[in-house]
Amino acid sequence: MTRIGLLSDTHGLLDRRIFEHFKDVDEIWHAGDIGSIEVLQGLREFKPTRAVFGNMDSGDVRYSLSEFYRFRVEEVNVLLTHIGGYPGKYNPWLIPWFRKSLEEKLQMEKAQTTNAPLPISNNSIDLFVCGHSHILKVQYDKFYRFLTMNPGAAGKQGWQPCQTLLRFTIDGSKIDNLEVIELERL
Repeated sequence: MTRIGLLSDTHGLLDRRIFEHFKDVDEIWHAGDIGSIEVLQGLREFKPTRAVFGNMDSGDVRYSLSEFYRFRVEEVNVLLTHIGGYPGKYNPWLIPWFRKSLEEKLQMEKAQTTNAPLPISNNSIDLFVCGHSHILKVQYDKFYRFLTMNPGAAGKQGWQPCQTLLRFTIDGSKIDNLEVIELERL
């Protein structure tokens, strides 16, 4: 089992309360608009951290990270980016990846029912994570067949009434124990 702490849109604020809420996680994921290299370094010194740059990031943050990050945790294939959207309103750049993921899932289902050899999994997405909107949203995409997560904003820049984080576990292929953490805005 892997425990994940998920945040986005810190915009240069590394709120000390994050450390308390993420003290028991195994790794932290940051979905962009980090705001400064010091925030990224602070997270990395605390826990292993996976991150992407956001549209407001520049300098050292942008040069040390990529816009898209694909990785696997246990049996869950993850795509992490900053500007992603949500079911029915995705960033158009992502649609070709999502189509490839769906095609692979359909091939897997067909292979399992016909006892054909299983295709090698290179494109499948089980969990899509993004930030940017400052709106916390967790929703299953029934069409593309993956879970989408946006943790909202952990910083104080923007209009949101509170700072938000997500905490969850990955156990094999199962995404579970999702917790929404709301912090009174500083």
